[in-house]
Amino acid sequence: MRDGVRLGVDVGRARIGVARCDPSAMLAVPVETVPRAAEGSDADVRRILELAEEYGAFELVVGHPLSLSGSATPSTDDAVAFAERLARGGAAVRLVDERMSTVTAQQALRASGKRAKQQRSIIDQAAAVIILQHAIDAERASGKPPGQSLGTDEGPPPL
Repeated sequence: MRDGVRLGVDVGRARIGVARCDPSAMLAVPVETVPRAAEGSDADVRRILELAEEYGAFELVVGHPLSLSGSATPSTDDAVAFAERLARGGAAVRLVDERMSTVTAQQALRASGKRAKQQRSIIDQAAAVIILQHAIDAERASGKPPGQSLGTDEGPPPL
């Protein structure tokens, strides 16, 4: 298991949820919801890179939203393009399967008594926590970094 802070990133069309883990990679916690920048702006990428620097993150774990059958969707293409922008900004980025993370986050928030209207502002952060926690748990269990690294010779992102 690699030690060090990682950021979890849940890319949505309107908002991006961000979570972080502690330096021993035991627990993921919510950080912030970043608004998606307008087309042609990189304010969202800059903010996430600022958060990575602020928390001393060595890696960004970006959710890879595949369909339940494992095929790519328009959301998949959007998340991969966003992850590539983060990598071009100098971040080490891994894409990890995030199927059902938003649904799981919604169920957890509903179970905690949050109404749908209250969930809107934190659902993306909760999904980012689930993505990151799954990634660090998978790494701890397997001894291997989770998902697919961008910007390396590991091959193209999985579909």
